[in-house]
Amino acid sequence: MKTVFDTIRITTLLILAMLATTAVVQAQDGPAHKIVIQVSGPDPAEHKIALNMASNLQKLYGMDNIKVEVVAFGRGLGVLTPESAEAARVKSMAMQDVRFSACANTMDKIERKSGKRPQLTEGVEIVPAGVGRIMELQEQGYAYASP
Repeated sequence: MKTVFDTIRITTLLILAMLATTAVVQAQDGPAHKIVIQVSGPDPAEHKIALNMASNLQKLYGMDNIKVEVVAFGRGLGVLTPESAEAARVKSMAMQDVRFSACANTMDKIERKSGKRPQLTEGVEIVPAGVGRIMELQEQGYAYASP
């Protein structure tokens, strides 16, 4: 009789431990889906596609179920500037939980060549290196996409 109660008690404790672990893992992971979208080319059509990808994924999974980050560097940095045809859309999407990251290395290079640091659209953050940011996000389990 004692063995049956011990087995039930141990089984109950194991189930509770598994449930607690699952809850902690889910809380730490945040949204079920995570994606980083790279923009590194100057083509406005590519810029539009990248923003469409971000928007479509939010619609598909729901804003609370996906983390989206758009990382721009090199010749793609222009999409994150006020001069871009997509500037208003970038600003709007930044307010809808899409994170936009601009490469500081690219900005530094532009400043060295032109003497003027690029201005960024409201809501855009600066990261030390665009490629480094993509790598960090992939190490955190983000999927990768590029138009």
